[in-house]
Amino acid sequence: MELKINQQTKHFNVESLSIQSLLDLEIPLKQNGIAVAINNTVVPKIKWNEFLVQETDEILIISATQGG
Repeated sequence: MELKINQQTKHFNVESLSIQSLLDLEIPLKQNGIAVAINNTVVPKIKWNEFLVQETDEILIISATQGG
């Protein structure tokens, strides 16, 4: 499966992938304070386990940062 994540194309050797599974592969240690949008629509964290991404999806992973 080829996915476009944050404007970068990445390849995964799977046929289906949930948002949570994708995050477990991409950022296994930094999953607090993030938001995920699929095709410009934010997907609530409660749906990450059930929402399957498709090859044509544009995925945006946003991390909250602190600053002043």
